[in-house]
Amino acid sequence: MVPDSKLCNVPDKRTDPWLLVYSPVSVALIFLVYLCVVWAGPRLMKHREPFDLKVFLIVYNFAMVGLSAHMFYEFVVTSWLSNYSFLCQPVDYSTSPLSLRMAKACWWFFFSKVIELADTIFFILRKKNSQLTFLHVYHHGTMIFNWWAGIKYVAGGQSFFIGLVNTFVHIVMYSYYGLAAIGPHMQKYLWWKRYLTSLQLLQFLLFLFHTGYNLFTECDFPDSMNASVFSYCVTLIILFSNFYYQSYLNKKKQK
Repeated sequence: MVPDSKLCNVPDKRTDPWLLVYSPVSVALIFLVYLCVVWAGPRLMKHREPFDLKVFLIVYNFAMVGLSAHMFYEFVVTSWLSNYSFLCQPVDYSTSPLSLRMAKACWWFFFSKVIELADTIFFILRKKNSQLTFLHVYHHGTMIFNWWAGIKYVAGGQSFFIGLVNTFVHIVMYSYYGLAAIGPHMQKYLWWKRYLTSLQLLQFLLFLFHTGYNLFTECDFPDSMNASVFSYCVTLIILFSNFYYQSYLNKKKQK
């Protein structure tokens, strides 16, 4: 059965057998464990020395650069070979090689969001509790639900644009984290942190315009998914804008 492209109410049978896709229960359990770690972790670490994760963080962050680069490549090449449109691209639910290749790229993007929950654990183990902001927990915790819905119902089509842009941003972001993990002597080369935040904000604005365009034009892609992404991006723009203001503009005023 081919899902109704406008209602998004029938699962994509191609992705159902893939890891963590069939039922939302597995993702919900991961989310609950994540919240428990966020709550209990700092309390368990309160009277302990922070862990030295320098080598592990260097390997982890550059491994994430590699994974992000691989996904970016898959999104670029597969969309190019499939003649995808940046304005309106329905989901191809067939089992053609290119359609399945795009679906697999989307699944890896979803799974990468599960892997990225480890970022929070590293903050806790290093006692960097100031990094456990509402923005951090909200963004990491909700992305797994958003992309579970994406891989469950719309593995391809317009979804590729989010994966394409976000994987590029994450190549830059994890490169920054990897370089920062090498040591304090790298800080003089990391003057571009402010521009990384600007890049993150820019991607959310792109998603906002992209989904907004498809919401108000005729496009054979689920309105419910576009509306969900649109509203989610509004929250992220507000939160990241506040972070940008507090981190750069407000501090500059205080100085």
